Amino acid sequence: MGEGSLIFPATEYERRIEALQTRMEAAGLSALLLTTAADIFYTTGFLTRFWESPARPWFVIVPSHGKPIAVIPSIGRDLMARTWVADIRTWDAPDPVDDGVSLLANTLREVAGDIGLIGTPMGLETHLRMPLADYHALIGHLGPARLADGTDVVQRVREVKSEREIDKIRAACRIGDAAFTHVPEIVQKAPRLDHVLRRFQMALLNEGADWVSYIAGGAGPGGYGDVISPADDAILQTGDILMLDTGAVKDGYFCDFDRNFSIGPPADNVRRTHAALHQAVDAALDSLRPGMLASDAHRIMSTSLSESGVQPCTGRFGHGLGVTLTEWPSFTPKDRTELRDGMVLTLEPSAEIAPGRILVHEENIVLRPEGPELLSTRAPADMPEITL
Repeated sequence: MGEGSLIFPATEYERRIEALQTRMEAAGLSALLLTTAADIFYTTGFLTRFWESPARPWFVIVPSHGKPIAVIPSIGRDLMARTWVADIRTWDAPDPVDDGVSLLANTLREVAGDIGLIGTPMGLETHLRMPLADYHALIGHLGPARLADGTDVVQRVREVKSEREIDKIRAACRIGDAAFTHVPEIVQKAPRLDHVLRRFQMALLNEGADWVSYIAGGAGPGGYGDVISPADDAILQTGDILMLDTGAVKDGYFCDFDRNFSIGPPADNVRRTHAALHQAVDAALDSLRPGMLASDAHRIMSTSLSESGVQPCTGRFGHGLGVTLTEWPSFTPKDRTELRDGMVLTLEPSAEIAPGRILVHEENIVLRPEGPELLSTRAPADMPEITL
């Protein structure tokens, strides 16, 4: 195996596997079974949009010692062979009789033994990407070997980013920054909301995004009602507030931040709320340090909003960011996850302007020993105005 691989040098993936194996040993795991696009990309560098097809399952096994093993459909052999993974075992998929289950079971028994404990992520923000019937069949094939929750093993490793990963996320943020500069011109040329979102996606691609996995927008007089609805054909009017939020991808890593624009001069309550959100982010930038908890981040921003005289929204005020658009932890009053040096996070406070009208502001950061470092370019304190 050479030092080259997809996205990063092989040494980056070797470091990740060693970190997983250290936590596996502490948890008593003989193997770790990974089934999702994010976990497989994270451990191998296998990057493809083919995950959009649900017709085939994909598996990577991390043994307690040594290199990972890919158990994948034969259509993926060539691409996986371009990663650092050398042990690639395939079957012709989809197979309605045995879609890789026996091959996977045999490989797990080989790695973990007949009575080994096999971890796989089972907790919050995880899912199993294989048919449930096949999962039950796998358990039957394994015999005395047992499957256990490997969520903590995976999440504690993935949540702290290497400098190489941080550079990728920073590059994605630069693409987002550049695309947002085109928004005034986009709106002035085609002030219909669905046209704005479509052209904003085009701007992201033109600025270097590999694809745009997520984009959302909201618009309405004096604020918007939610931040997840698909765009409609509403024509933007003076007095509207436009929000655009992007999850553009570069080399498999996401940015995730939004920007607000006022169509014409914003109303006084909009100005006050925007200023309060900006100040809440400033409070987090000033105060967050490794060793604090995710709940502390929520408290800092929520308190700042209340002290500014605006009503904080319910829900989380930020989250982790990396090879998926949102990662753990969540900035809520209940999340006790410890914040650590090297975590990439979003700061995303939101406030209610009036019943059914909110504002959301989001930035991307990496947490350093001395505090947060911005990865997105800081939004202006005054909401930008667009004249139609």
